[in-house]
Amino acid sequence: MAEEGVEVTAKKKMSGKKLVLFIVLPLLLLGGGAAAAYFLLFKEDPEAAAAHGAEGDAAHEEEAAEEEGHVPVFVELPKMQANLIMTGKKQPFMVTTMVLEVGSPEEQKIVEEVQPRIENEIVTYLRSLRPEDVQGAAGLQRLREELLTRVKEAAKPAKVKDILFKEMLVQQ
Repeated sequence: MAEEGVEVTAKKKMSGKKLVLFIVLPLLLLGGGAAAAYFLLFKEDPEAAAAHGAEGDAAHEEEAAEEEGHVPVFVELPKMQANLIMTGKKQPFMVTTMVLEVGSPEEQKIVEEVQPRIENEIVTYLRSLRPEDVQGAAGLQRLREELLTRVKEAAKPAKVKDILFKEMLVQQ
């Protein structure tokens, strides 16, 4: 009989704290993780979808324009030189020549009219760079994207499609 009393006390119910700690909490964590994974992997953000749709529309418009036989028009900018941020004892500088791609001769005229504003935007941005910022292909791509954003804003209402580098020299 003494042995039966020992077995009865060993089969006690789980306390409330242990129940929460070992059963409820892991279930909540698993459920939250599953919900987060669902929303991150399977749901598309409405803003991202709208932006993606706008990019798709712009790409479609460009393809349609090229299919119609429009030849791209280029506007060559003069050679520009800008001092870069000094990192050592010598003053680094950059010399570059760029060409802007626009869609039509009408836009070319607009770009030529606002060319001083475009040049100002380019040189102002170049002066904020360090020589390390334009090293390698990734640095050049970042430079191109940033300049394109600034040039598009300065050239409004004309639409600048691309910036092409004809010459780039970084002297340290």
